[in-house]
Amino acid sequence: MLSFLLLSIDYRQQHLASLRAALGVVVYPLQFLVSLPVRAVDAVAESFSSRGALLKENRGLREENLLLRSRAQRFEALRKENIRLRALLESSPELGEEVVVAEVLAIETNATKRHIVINKGSQHHVYVGQPIADANGILGQIVEVSRYVSSAILLTDSRHAIPVQINRNGLRALALGDETGDLLSLSFVPNNSDVKSGDLVVSSGLDHRFPAGYPVGEVVSVNLETSEAFAEIRVRPAAHIGRVREVLLVWPKPVAGQGGAVASPNGSP
Repeated sequence: MLSFLLLSIDYRQQHLASLRAALGVVVYPLQFLVSLPVRAVDAVAESFSSRGALLKENRGLREENLLLRSRAQRFEALRKENIRLRALLESSPELGEEVVVAEVLAIETNATKRHIVINKGSQHHVYVGQPIADANGILGQIVEVSRYVSSAILLTDSRHAIPVQINRNGLRALALGDETGDLLSLSFVPNNSDVKSGDLVVSSGLDHRFPAGYPVGEVVSVNLETSEAFAEIRVRPAAHIGRVREVLLVWPKPVAGQGGAVASPNGSP
């Protein structure tokens, strides 16, 4: 009862306020020391929790970054493929023939053989001897045909030949695959012929197989040996041989008076 009375008096007249303040100053360090381990444990727990959250977020960001990079690479591949296809389609009017785009399935290049396999066959009216090209020039011709795929020999194969002419002056020759596999050789060109490095070589169309006037390559070297009857001329192919991924199958327009027309992709001769 007495304590209650003293507290009541103190509450009204604040006689013990200074004493409580002094006691608070003394007790606070003790309270701080008592609560320090608890605070330390809480801080460590929060630190581990934050680190775990950061690690999880970092892992998620790495995975998202990898996914985005993968998609970006795919989009870039599609963009480049779109550029190649657009170049092919833009070059087809220059051929002046009926054409179909085919995809290259395989490339076989070695010392004795340079072939490609494409995803078009007899059901697409592909035929043996059919010329193929890319956006830059003639690539070669079809040599084997099955129902769904076909094989083509490239210009640089040593067994391939195509009649050509120098675009500047109309000089005719035969372009043969070179043993190096990278260049073509012009055969039966006399030593006194007017051929220069940089001359554009185009198909002559004399074999009625390749369309006339389409780029075959560019002369890169001319060797005129007086002791030889013919000049030694090397030509760099215009087509991107070895790097091509899509090709144009060409159906040349029939020559007047020539029989045996081959069916075009739409089934008409």
